[in-house]
Amino acid sequence: MTLTTAGQGTSRKSSVRSGRAARTPPSRVAARPDVFNHNLETVPSKYLTVRPGARYFASIRLLQRAKEIDPTIFTKSGIMVGLGEERNEVLQVMDDLRTAGVDFLTIGQYLQPTRKHHEVVRFVPPDEFKVLETVAYAKGFLMVSASPLTRSSHHAGEDFARLKAARHAATAPAR
Repeated sequence: MTLTTAGQGTSRKSSVRSGRAARTPPSRVAARPDVFNHNLETVPSKYLTVRPGARYFASIRLLQRAKEIDPTIFTKSGIMVGLGEERNEVLQVMDDLRTAGVDFLTIGQYLQPTRKHHEVVRFVPPDEFKVLETVAYAKGFLMVSASPLTRSSHHAGEDFARLKAARHAATAPAR
């Protein structure tokens, strides 16, 4: 489990690396993190080159299993765009994440950390991030952070407070 301090409070976030995906949910969820996070990073067609050794559907299943163990836990995942993915692939990832019960989605611009890493295929304009954010909310995510500078844990404390408020608003009885 990762302890992330951000903003005014401390938010406990459990992050799981892909190689450990199949065996970690019960113990991680039992630790009662505020947010259970596992980033997909990219669309399935890019996994072999961007995430060698990782398996897309094992990652989806990990997130789904966390929600099955504790339906009240907030789940989160993130992807990077600009790796050559198609728009319909990003939309399918959103559908897969919602099917798994994921509450919070981050979408950020991929930036090549070193020359040994995958090249940036395209810099996505800010207006496309806004469209993706709107679509993600329409698909049922409680919270979405989508922009060229979005990073998965940048505002963990504030994000957790916003997630709680969004869930409360979504579950409050209609007046």
